[in-house]
Amino acid sequence: MVAYVIIPGIDGSDERHWQSFWEKRWGASAVRIAPASWSRPDLPDWVAAVQAAYEIASRRDPQVVLVAHSLGCWAAAHWLDQARPGTVAAFLVAPPDPQGPAFPREAASSFLGLSVRPLLCPSLVVASDDDPYCDPTTSAAFAREWQVQWHLIASHGHINSVSDVGDWQPGLELLRRLVDC
Repeated sequence: MVAYVIIPGIDGSDERHWQSFWEKRWGASAVRIAPASWSRPDLPDWVAAVQAAYEIASRRDPQVVLVAHSLGCWAAAHWLDQARPGTVAAFLVAPPDPQGPAFPREAASSFLGLSVRPLLCPSLVVASDDDPYCDPTTSAAFAREWQVQWHLIASHGHINSVSDVGDWQPGLELLRRLVDC
C-alpha cells in the first residue's frame, strides 16, 4: 500500500483537476495539504502544510508519495530539502518557472529565489511542451538540478483543469512506474 500527499498549486485544485480525481480514487490513502495561504502563497505556511499532511499520511503507510502540481512542486521540493524523509517519492507535475514571465510574482513572492537542490528520493518531473508557466528547456533543467527523471508530454498546457485531462490515466501510469521502481 502507499499513502499520498496531494500538493496543489495556487488556490488548490478544483473538482475537475486530475489531483481531485486521484484523491477521490485513493480515498483514505490520500491527504491534501491545507495551507492558510492558498491565494497568496506563503512558502513557510505551505511547507508546514506539507509536513502536517506527511505526518498523517505516514501513519497510514510508511511509503509516502508526494503528488504535486504547479507551485506545489516548489513547496514539495523545499520540504524535501528541509525534512529529508525516509521512504518517500515525489511526482512533480508542471513546476512553474519562478523567473518566467507568467510566474505570479506578487502573489507568490515568498517562492522567488528558491534554489534547486537534489531531491534525494525517487522523483519524476512531468511537463508539457506548451506550458505557459514553464518552457520545456527550463523544466528539463529543473529535473537535472533536482537529479530526477523528466518526462515531456505534448500539448497539455499547464496540465490542469483547463487542459481537460479528466482523471489523467497516462499520468497515473507514470506515477505507477515511479512508485514501482
